[in-house]
Amino acid sequence: MKARLVLLFLCASLLASMQARATTILPDACGDDDINFDVKTLKDQPPPAPPPDGKAQIVFVEEQNQRAGTFTFATVRYGVDGAWVGANHGDSYFVLNIAPGVHHLCASGQRYGKEAVGLTTFTAESGKVYYFDANMMVTRSGGGFVSVSGALGTSTGMAPGSVNTAFRFTQLSDDDGQYRVKAWKLATWKFEQ
Repeated sequence: MKARLVLLFLCASLLASMQARATTILPDACGDDDINFDVKTLKDQPPPAPPPDGKAQIVFVEEQNQRAGTFTFATVRYGVDGAWVGANHGDSYFVLNIAPGVHHLCASGQRYGKEAVGLTTFTAESGKVYYFDANMMVTRSGGGFVSVSGALGTSTGMAPGSVNTAFRFTQLSDDDGQYRVKAWKLATWKFEQ
């Protein structure tokens, strides 16, 4: 009986988690959560051209130091002023030319929900290049060993606990940003349907 109760509780928890994820509301700086990217990367690309006259430039770089799964890295979407503008996957970067002024930036892992969001605001000046890294942080909490007794005996195993994912924006120095562009791959993408 206890095993059935534990199973019922686990199923109810999973259903509530899936429903919460389906109704994700992201911050205003991000884009629509239903938009995803299919990202490809290109090695050994020439450095980006400077921003055109009257524009500033953002270079979004991603140092992929956390895995999204056993064999994969997360695809990280970047939003500016309420719209997704591109994505990175693995150690990669992409460039965006913007108008001078105040801008609100967002980073979110695809399919991670509202908890995995990084936000920052900055003021862009014409002719300047800004390098931003959205560092993905994964923490685990809870879990541990559990025992469930039932008609078939006692089963002991490791409970998964919860995994929390978050992003922290960091504005990089010109030297660090230029090095990453030189050493990493250029990200290209298309919207997934």
